[in-house]
Amino acid sequence: MTWAAAVARLRARRESGVLVTVATVRGHAPRDAGAKLVVGLTETWGSIGGGNVEAVAIDRARQMISVPKPAPEPELIDFALNDKVTNRHGVQCCGGTVSVLLEPLPVVRAVAIFGVGHVGLELARILARQDLDLHLIDSRADILTKERLDVLADAVAQVHVHHTPLLPEEVLEDLPPGTHVLIMTHDHAEDAALCDAALRTAHLGSIGLIGSAAKWTRFRKRLATEGGHADSTIDRIKTPIGLPDITGKEPATIAVSVAADLLRTFESEGD
Repeated sequence: MTWAAAVARLRARRESGVLVTVATVRGHAPRDAGAKLVVGLTETWGSIGGGNVEAVAIDRARQMISVPKPAPEPELIDFALNDKVTNRHGVQCCGGTVSVLLEPLPVVRAVAIFGVGHVGLELARILARQDLDLHLIDSRADILTKERLDVLADAVAQVHVHHTPLLPEEVLEDLPPGTHVLIMTHDHAEDAALCDAALRTAHLGSIGLIGSAAKWTRFRKRLATEGGHADSTIDRIKTPIGLPDITGKEPATIAVSVAADLLRTFESEGD
């Protein structure tokens, strides 16, 4: 498996890893500059030459993987390959020197937008510029056509489109752990069902709902009386979403406000 495929596998599994690269070589060394090794918690893919250099790099990479948030910074480790150096994993006496770069590969964040109407599409365009898994869910097929979503063709994010004509809330169970959910469908009944289902889905991250204070008053009462949710559970839902000092009502303006608020949530998670 190539290093690029290994990185993609870790991302798909939502597992942390470290990309190890031979950054510089002087003199003789087992591998040339550019050789790569991908380290996961229990597996490795590729090689930077074996021996002490690779073993030390793997040890350090797994220490980095085990560090709680915030994610560690990239590191550069220098090795002298001669028999006068005391090594942790045996002698390498090729005669040269090697610098190895370790770059953490954290689990990317995931965001789910329920409702890809005017605001939802503008929000998707902004979030698609971020390195995350972006899930777009809508019950209307005409909203999810290729032509309409072509504005996301150059996305940095990995975009996943879900057409859910019957029960959009069923998608919640299949979302990755920690997914941040934004509810902004065209139908208040659909929004209400999603709020109720999201509160019953334990593995989600933040839950945001677009709408007015009057809408939320009705929803809150319904979630308590019909849904049986405690006040502390209902408080998981943030509404209104967006930055309070941005008051414009144009879809693009609302989208910028919501995206900025979400990015602020991301930063607080890394503290």
